[in-house]
Amino acid sequence: MLNALEKNSKFSGRRGPVVLAICDGVGFGKYEDGDAVKLAHTPVLDGLMAACPCTRLKAHGTAVGMPSDADMGNSEVGHNAIGCGRVFSQGAKLVEEAVNTGKLFEGETWKKLVANVTAKKSTLHFIGLFSDGNVHSHIDHLKAMLEKAKAAGVEHARIHILLDGRDVPETSALLYIDPFEEFLKGLGVDFRIASGGGRMVITMDRYGANWDMVRKGWETHVQGKGEFFADAHTAVEKLRERTGAIDQDLPPFVISDDGKTPVGAIKDGDSVIFFNFRGDRSLEITKAFEDGADFDKFDRGTVPAVIYAGMMEYDGNLHAPANYLVNPPEIDRTMDEYLCASGVKQLAISETQKYGHVTYFFNGNRSGKFDEVMDEYIEIPSDIVPFEQRPWMKCAEITDAVVEAIESGKYGMIRLNFPNGDMVGHTGNMDAVLVSMAALDLCLGLIKAAVAKAGGVLVISADHGNADDMLEHGKDGKVKLDENGVPRRKTSHSLNPVPCVIYDPESKGEYAQELNGGLGISSLAATCIELLGFKAPEGYDKSVLNFK
Repeated sequence: MLNALEKNSKFSGRRGPVVLAICDGVGFGKYEDGDAVKLAHTPVLDGLMAACPCTRLKAHGTAVGMPSDADMGNSEVGHNAIGCGRVFSQGAKLVEEAVNTGKLFEGETWKKLVANVTAKKSTLHFIGLFSDGNVHSHIDHLKAMLEKAKAAGVEHARIHILLDGRDVPETSALLYIDPFEEFLKGLGVDFRIASGGGRMVITMDRYGANWDMVRKGWETHVQGKGEFFADAHTAVEKLRERTGAIDQDLPPFVISDDGKTPVGAIKDGDSVIFFNFRGDRSLEITKAFEDGADFDKFDRGTVPAVIYAGMMEYDGNLHAPANYLVNPPEIDRTMDEYLCASGVKQLAISETQKYGHVTYFFNGNRSGKFDEVMDEYIEIPSDIVPFEQRPWMKCAEITDAVVEAIESGKYGMIRLNFPNGDMVGHTGNMDAVLVSMAALDLCLGLIKAAVAKAGGVLVISADHGNADDMLEHGKDGKVKLDENGVPRRKTSHSLNPVPCVIYDPESKGEYAQELNGGLGISSLAATCIELLGFKAPEGYDKSVLNFK
């Protein structure tokens, strides 16, 4: 347990709680065209930004531990940074370094996976998100592992691809598949794509929101059951033509040479690597591979005896998976842990889609609580429908619970996540995003009123941008058009800054109205700690506040 935080002699805090509202995917757009945050009807947010201390925070690239400033931020690294008040090298950077230095291939896990298949003449399987989005995975990591596998004497490899269209352009799958097939041919060994499907349809569920996705993935990758196609290119073309779906929503497919037998079902004696480095959408498929007879999420049939490994350890508390290729960031001294040690009762709340972000990621990739008395978590179950069909998502339910928590007087710190700007933003549906932002704004108004009545402080920010950048733009700033002259939709996160708004209705001028600029979202931890009447811990990134 950490030591209690030192009290701030200059400021003892307010009588009500500090409420941190993380408006997921809400940033400041670079372009007017496609900025759904600016275009939406948001009088509450607009009024707060006009009347309250407000600044812009960096939420991408090196400011959140990514390899470069060309890398978008994401919810994992964003909540890590907000929760621990500092910047750690994240999965993308750690894996890139491990691949480039060769450290990954010198590790015991890699050697064990390879030795297993070379000794048995069996198959090495790779399952993961198939793009260079660098949010969950990177195709370059996969290529490097395949080259090293060949060099180590692996004769048979099968790749099970999860189509992206979410962290990269929405219909870009063939731009990855076609050159990758040429890459495999160039290796000159029996390495093939074996199965695939959209990331929002199979395998990559999170937080137990929809285990049926994992079941479909298991049947597709492991059992080789599903619709057969001669190759991945044909599968994508035919499934797009039939369904009209973008990549992330394409149905599963299995590759077969004869239309009867899958080329890459997973069998006894094989080795399997799940090559995503991000944890939230990796834990459920990991559980399906690693759990014994007590697994009860779906019928796995006969479970093949394999050696399974993840790219990283996805949960430090559960130590899942048992085998992993790269050590994860060791994040310590989080804000939650400090506040528990300082006697501040906290509430963390969101709906299922982002519940783990305000708990697991916020607490440094740790499941569970730091203190059973001082920590309270509320998960509101998400609807299992396409997000554009319910763009308000669970805003109202989250808000009702937050308002009740504020009025109860039980909590010193409340943190919440509104997923709308991100989850609906990923659909590329502008009309739906405008609705989602308007719904979010109504809810902010209710929370604002409750905070004012309780004498608290409301801090509004985000983990990264998304809804602020809904159209693809060229280097000249003009909107890109498709072959029909229609603006190309953008479904990935933006590189834009996000807001930091301090609504403090009982302020007596203890700190300057002008907030510190040039900071990243990691500064939110010190900011909240200072608003609670404490001094920020040593080593934390500076607060946006300047006390007089």
